[in-house]
Amino acid sequence: MEKGLTNFGKEDLEKISSAGIDISEKTRSASFLQEDGEVILTKSLLKGVEILNREEALSRYPEVRKYYGKAFKTLDRDFPKDTEKGYFIRVKKGTVVQLPVQACLFLKKKRFEQKVHNIIIVEEGAKAYLITGCASSKSAEESFHLGVSEFFVHKGGYLNFTMIHSWRKDISVKPISIALVEEGATFVSNYICLHAVKEVSMYPTAVLLGKNARASFNSLILSHLGSFQDIGSRVVFREGNTSAEIISRAVSAGGRIIARGHLKSEAKNVKAHLECRGLIISQEGTIHAIPELETDYRDVELSHEAAIGKISREEIEYLCARGFSREQAQAIIIRGFMDVEILALPEILKNEIKQLEEKTLRSGF
Repeated sequence: MEKGLTNFGKEDLEKISSAGIDISEKTRSASFLQEDGEVILTKSLLKGVEILNREEALSRYPEVRKYYGKAFKTLDRDFPKDTEKGYFIRVKKGTVVQLPVQACLFLKKKRFEQKVHNIIIVEEGAKAYLITGCASSKSAEESFHLGVSEFFVHKGGYLNFTMIHSWRKDISVKPISIALVEEGATFVSNYICLHAVKEVSMYPTAVLLGKNARASFNSLILSHLGSFQDIGSRVVFREGNTSAEIISRAVSAGGRIIARGHLKSEAKNVKAHLECRGLIISQEGTIHAIPELETDYRDVELSHEAAIGKISREEIEYLCARGFSREQAQAIIIRGFMDVEILALPEILKNEIKQLEEKTLRSGF
């Protein structure tokens, strides 16, 4: 019998919650939980949403096998084959999911290497929100997480995918993902990391395959002392009349951040923008912004802007004069800088992210 999300100790429950997972499942339409290498929960509360262990889905449904590795083949890229389990999510044709689907990938054992391969399919005309919370227990010292994900957003579909990381300071992480976006479809990818981590290296890619396809990548990063985060996003435009944006907000509280962005146009009539803003609040912190624009055609509109700075003394003094401590003033400024409005989330998720952000900043400063 599968055990529920509540069958954990208090500390682990707090960690899972800090990654955006609703333990009660009351505000979710489906749930998945994998602890280390074991899938311990797969449950859907909505007829049009299917959620399974990825290995089980490949075994049960012959038609799913054609999706495995397909996104990587589209870009002539190889991918790790030594993965185990991970989640399979399919939103059926025309289904509109009001409450988000949630998936939790949790590390519990010391020096464990969790390697998963996820497959997400949004069928024609369907719409869904997916939140993946990646977290680790206090006992998961020096562990490693590899997450391979393939997204397929079919004609007229919409997927808003939010990934929240809540690791330990000695854990290394490598997400690898590709999204294939068909005609008239939209793929929104949000990445949030507010807690310390040893190293994160990720460069998710969206490939726009049909006219009027759209992609949006947004990231909110708070990098702590001892953390190294190489975070990028890439959009490849295979068809004209397509658009995209990449927006990054990075705050270094002593950690090292590389913020990458790459827009590659392989078709005419493409419009896209890349924006990176960084804030350094510690002398030890570094931010390196690397924007790339690439095109094979003249008939495109690709633009980028990047800005890195620090909190001004005037801003701190202004808030201190109104009764806030320096730490409170700093947290208020950072919270305003890391604006969750860029994530294009429904109110229920937006409010949850705001609460997580406020709690983290309040405890961190």
